[in-house]
Amino acid sequence: MSMRTPLGSARGLGSAKTGLDHWWAQRLTALALVPLAVWFVVALVGHIGADHASVRAWIGAPVNAGLFILLIVATFHHAQLGLQVVIEDYVHSEALKLAALILVKGLAIVLGLAGVLAVLSIAFGGA
Repeated sequence: MSMRTPLGSARGLGSAKTGLDHWWAQRLTALALVPLAVWFVVALVGHIGADHASVRAWIGAPVNAGLFILLIVATFHHAQLGLQVVIEDYVHSEALKLAALILVKGLAIVLGLAGVLAVLSIAFGGA
């Protein structure tokens, strides 16, 4: 049994065709964030009282740097997806909605890239 309307079937459009992908992406990033957040909190608790050099060395280890990058990317992508839903649902002016969506996506990209570059800088011995 199809859930499409007759008009949607005739046009081949159905829904906007992006809702399911968006929903899955949000659920998968949330699922990825659970173990990554647990790892991050446990790691922070384990480094209470550690000096700056030992924490830098720990972050610079390949596995930890990779997990930090995954955490950063998943966090900003998940946040962007969630804010997109809120903006689409509650901002009714099309111009303001478009501006807000562009701003949120741009901030997620810039801040995520800054975080990834910071981890890479630590991992590869930068300043």
